[in-house]
Amino acid sequence: MYIVYKKSKVYYNKQGSGNNTIVFLHGWGGSTKSFDFICKDLKDEYKCLFIDFPAFGKSEEPKQPYQIFDYEKIVIKILNKERINNPVLVGHSFGGRVAILLASDGYASRMVLVDSAGLKPKRHLKYYLKVYSYKLLKKIGIRIKVGSKDYIKLSPILKKTFINIVNNYLEAYAKNIIIPTLIFWGEKDKETPINMAKKLKKTIKNSELVIIKNAGHFSYLDDYNTFIHTLKYFIKNN
Repeated sequence: MYIVYKKSKVYYNKQGSGNNTIVFLHGWGGSTKSFDFICKDLKDEYKCLFIDFPAFGKSEEPKQPYQIFDYEKIVIKILNKERINNPVLVGHSFGGRVAILLASDGYASRMVLVDSAGLKPKRHLKYYLKVYSYKLLKKIGIRIKVGSKDYIKLSPILKKTFINIVNNYLEAYAKNIIIPTLIFWGEKDKETPINMAKKLKKTIKNSELVIIKNAGHFSYLDDYNTFIHTLKYFIKNN
């Protein structure tokens, strides 16, 4: 199924049955495939909604650079089309950013943040030296490629979109969240370090934190059994 947002087609699909809906929001570069296998363990009790964010999976690339709020609006448009009210949100990494906005604006009954992005990270001296060196070289006319390999491969529109997203911190929105929130995190996550999980726990009032030992940025895959059992317990008891 598709919706159209700002002239770009956005793909989504539904599975399962039940009175409650769980909306899965994948990380940057992911797709519906990042989560849809989970539905086998949920489909008898819940409806599951999976979305391909623009440029990923079966969705088209944006025709113009997006802000993080565009991704929230995409989810809201799908929820309205499908007449889904107060779903459970599950957001991984970038998807967690979108979930934070949706929860802050009252579009969820419960939320699960998995190794979520969205808060301002702690910067070390090495980072600032790298940034200042780049600015100095640029000023004297020497241009170098910076960023990860994934970033360098992006189209100009997605590069601008990516910059818009990572430079938008969501602490103020997280403070507004009052719904029950599960924060599920990998102890050895290097993309969104554990200090971000602890900061989220302090920022979101009605939240609980589960840290998975020896797990990384994809903690829900590194320890799937713990994730699925924790998810089910959280939904049933909140």
